Amino acid sequence: MIRLVTVSGPPSSGKTSVILKTIDCLKAKGFSAGVIKFDCMSSHDERLYEKAGIPAKTGLSGNLCPDHFYISNVDECLTWGVSSGLDFLIIESAGLCNRCSPHIKDILSVCVIDSLSGVNTPQKIGPMLKLADIVVITKGDIISQAEREIFIFRVEQANPKAMIVRSNGITGQGSHELAIMFETATKQSALTGRRLRFSMPAALCSYCLGEMKIGESYQRGNVKKMSWGK
Repeated sequence: MIRLVTVSGPPSSGKTSVILKTIDCLKAKGFSAGVIKFDCMSSHDERLYEKAGIPAKTGLSGNLCPDHFYISNVDECLTWGVSSGLDFLIIESAGLCNRCSPHIKDILSVCVIDSLSGVNTPQKIGPMLKLADIVVITKGDIISQAEREIFIFRVEQANPKAMIVRSNGITGQGSHELAIMFETATKQSALTGRRLRFSMPAALCSYCLGEMKIGESYQRGNVKKMSWGK
């Protein structure tokens, strides 16, 4: 049995720094933790985790949607964590399109969002933010107090039920609080039969299958067109 936590968020929002600082707090309490990072083409984060003495693995989706790739492999990830004798397994997803839904029902889910991304960003992010249990707001130290408060307000509008943590990946601010929240994660031995909190984006078109030519005559399958009005 192992405590599982999923962490998502837009690129460069500070997910890896937040995870590293939080694991430091967990290790100080005597817990062991491992990380599996999902990305598209490449990732150097595994080296950062290993340098910190944290067992880590990387999954690269290549030409597949990273979150579809993630959910197709998540059960085997949990098996790796259990067989490694870890107390915690943290899975970090790419979350590239800001819409995907990597969160699993009854599994502690975190969304990391960068306050420098703009005050309207929380409304632009889908289930990745709106269905998270915890929203971690990073880089708030380099904007004004007024901007911080507006950004938090927009996050609360998007997800009124989430616990909000202000974090600094350099100083470790918020990491102790986040580690305490991670300890509330339920222990798991398998994920077979579990359900996502929201469906993944639907797409099965000719471009998914390798088509490269542009034009309506080359478009097949699940195709959505814009409405141009009159």
